[in-house]
Amino acid sequence: MATETTGAEAAAHSEGGSLVFHPMDQFIVKPLFGHGDVGLFTITNVTLWLFLAVASVIALMVLGTSKRAIVPGRGQSIAELAYGFVYKMVEDVTGKEGLKYFPYIMTLFMFIVFANFLGLLPKSFTTTSHFAVTVVLALAVFLTVTILGFVKNGTAFLGLFWVSSAPLALRPILAIIELISYFVRPVSHSIRLAGNVMAGHAVIKVFAGFAAVAAISPLSVLAITAIYGLEVLVAFIQAYVFTILTCVYLKDALHPHH
Repeated sequence: MATETTGAEAAAHSEGGSLVFHPMDQFIVKPLFGHGDVGLFTITNVTLWLFLAVASVIALMVLGTSKRAIVPGRGQSIAELAYGFVYKMVEDVTGKEGLKYFPYIMTLFMFIVFANFLGLLPKSFTTTSHFAVTVVLALAVFLTVTILGFVKNGTAFLGLFWVSSAPLALRPILAIIELISYFVRPVSHSIRLAGNVMAGHAVIKVFAGFAAVAAISPLSVLAITAIYGLEVLVAFIQAYVFTILTCVYLKDALHPHH
């Protein structure tokens, strides 16, 4: 995984006095059992860590709150904090009308948070660094809010692309820009998450390679520690950004007017 700090893997060997790095090897999808090509039904390292992310969410939100004590334990406290945080976000951005979609948004947030944080464990695999994962999440949001927009508003949903406050001559041009911007949403939504996660993990791997050089090893270890701390923050921020953008898109579907 991304955070493994053994210099032997990040800097495979020294050729002609220069280190050879392979920071992207950590993102290779491999069969979990045996070797060979990855097929449609092959159980891979991605499959394993996706399952662990889902299992972690269930463990916290179901098992952690099963006792429902008046004085909550650690698990219940974390679950309640997460619930309140996302609930307030949905309410603030979409209004009371958007709260009926809270379970879906809460599920998205918790899955991305756990997938990001599990990816910070040594020897693990960061599933949210793969566009195959983030694109599916982004497309699910895009299709959901688009269908919801037409179901709730009919053809009035198209008012989202018509900037009525602009001068009449500019409205057709702005409508085209708004339309393009709308269909770019799933692209930016998915790239933002995967790109940030992938970049941070690759940088950690590069510095891990420098740790094999005795002269700069202490500086490399300090850099790894600092970047790892930053990645912990990024893991939460990217989940938050993905979720709040989902709320913004939901708001547009519920209230499609400029």
